[in-house]
Amino acid sequence: MPSSRLNDFRPKYKEAISLPIKVAFSESTYEPLPYGLIVLTEGLDPALDIVAVHGLNGHHEKTWTTNNVNWLRDLLPSDIPNARILSWGYDANTHSTSQISGQYLYDHARTLVSDLCLKRRLTKALIHSKAARRGALEEHRSIKLSTYGILFMGTPHQGGSGVHLGDLMLKVASIFVTADDKILKHLERDSEWLQQQLGQYAPISNDFVTKFAYEMFPTRIASGKAIMVVPQASAVVPGATNAEPVAIPADHLSMVKFASRQNGGYEKVSGHLQLLAEEAPEAIGACWEEQDRIRKAQTNVKEEFTVPFSLSGIPETENFVGRKEELAKVKEAFQGDGSQRTVVLLHGLGGIGKTQLAVTFVKEHRDTYSAMFWLNGKNEDTLKQSFAVMANRLYKEYPSSALLRTTAEAKDVDQIVGIIRQWLSAKENHRWMLVFDNIDNPKLPGNEDPQAYDVRLYFPEAYQGSILITTRSSRLKIGKVVSVRKLVDIRESIAILTSTSGRVNLDRGIHIVVLVQGFYN
Repeated sequence: MPSSRLNDFRPKYKEAISLPIKVAFSESTYEPLPYGLIVLTEGLDPALDIVAVHGLNGHHEKTWTTNNVNWLRDLLPSDIPNARILSWGYDANTHSTSQISGQYLYDHARTLVSDLCLKRRLTKALIHSKAARRGALEEHRSIKLSTYGILFMGTPHQGGSGVHLGDLMLKVASIFVTADDKILKHLERDSEWLQQQLGQYAPISNDFVTKFAYEMFPTRIASGKAIMVVPQASAVVPGATNAEPVAIPADHLSMVKFASRQNGGYEKVSGHLQLLAEEAPEAIGACWEEQDRIRKAQTNVKEEFTVPFSLSGIPETENFVGRKEELAKVKEAFQGDGSQRTVVLLHGLGGIGKTQLAVTFVKEHRDTYSAMFWLNGKNEDTLKQSFAVMANRLYKEYPSSALLRTTAEAKDVDQIVGIIRQWLSAKENHRWMLVFDNIDNPKLPGNEDPQAYDVRLYFPEAYQGSILITTRSSRLKIGKVVSVRKLVDIRESIAILTSTSGRVNLDRGIHIVVLVQGFYN
């Protein structure tokens, strides 16, 4: 289950760094097995890293070698001369059933991030890196921020077609050894944990350009039978954004072994890596500029105004796809630092995706703000209750705050709303964002509904901060209006269908295309 990761340097360091090589001995041959990062080529004036990670029963050298040709060292450098190419080795021996466990795999991911940090002069890897928050290995987050593209090579992401993930993992192991019941039990035991880990990739897939390579031919396993080890349906994550499936004309073992440039698989893999390498430096540079801007803004926010991000209780789809144009408009509108109030209103028909668009935006820009709060504006009572929940959360975070303590002593919810508005109006507290969701019955001229209300009465008195509103009302005009209309790109509609159905390559079916086109006519 090998994969290849593409990192842009930030900052750029030319001097080599010596890493200790961990050595262990296999139970059967006592052959020394090097673990850790091994530099295959330093590159010419390197601007990026390409890191190769092998899979089950793999080896940092043998996995990528055939006929004494390691394509990462012997072929790729001339195609991407400005890349430093590394291979990461770890103990992936499925023969030792005691080591096939969720915690064991998590430790590998953490070690990979640490090794990359050390190699880059700092101190499943991307998911673990994303999880590193303030005060907890902050430097590990730089690995995710500096990762532009990922090429998965025959990596099983889901069971597919009714196949349990544990059975699929057993298939991979069976290439090398006739697996017994003990191995099956260990794989089955942790397959739920593995599925949860794999399921976490789709939500962060928008942060990378992803290629899912899959085998086209069956592989002969240890028992002598030929099987499709990781078929296309398992190798491709449905609903992953910025993703592309890549067919490799080889079996599972040969799809990462190329003896010459003329090999069809090498031409495809090298071509995709070259495209990623061309795009990575500029894209990662922009990411770091954005991060620098965020950190600069955060330095002006006092600690007592910082609240951990949470979307607890907020309805969200597992895989949100499309709406890139609308997301870009919202991001552009919120370019300020919050010292001057910015209001963005998402308007559209019911069920068209306004709430999910707002959820996606706050998840993607969570680090830009010191605090984010979600308020349900279905009616005035639910909005007030949202303020009460917000007050309780703030008081638990800062129980020593005299102002927030008064919310616990407040006699009614209106008093709580007033206290929270006061907290949001504090002079140095302007990096927050409020999301007013479902403001569908605004109090406007001509609306005699007694349940209608003016959402502006719940804005803080100080003219600061960032406010995002979702509404069905076309008459509500507050701040910058971003219209959320029907999808106009047929590819986005197919992507939604792919995500919800779990099937891949739906765009190749003429009936599916005609069906989707019918919604546009």
